[in-house]
Amino acid sequence: MKIILLLAIKIYWAIFPKDKRRKCIFRLSCSKHVYQVTNQAGLLEGLKALKYRYKNCRNGFHIFENHINGSKMMILPNGQLLGENEIASRFSSEA
Repeated sequence: MKIILLLAIKIYWAIFPKDKRRKCIFRLSCSKHVYQVTNQAGLLEGLKALKYRYKNCRNGFHIFENHINGSKMMILPNGQLLGENEIASRFSSEA
């Protein structure tokens, strides 16, 4: 069954050019993340990853600067805190 999810992601990649897709807030795009998790850990873990990303890669996140080391951090809608290495480079000081 995992092949169906992997195929759906590949079709998404083929139909929607990269420049037309919604910009992901995570460093590794949501579709790439779900593809990797599904491919490595199976359908159930892939669906969990999809649900997590769907709920958190949306409006409602907040970016702030960590005054201790000057790096950017992000609070997701679920309250989880992400470090600069997990945030899309367009939000970080590395960009």
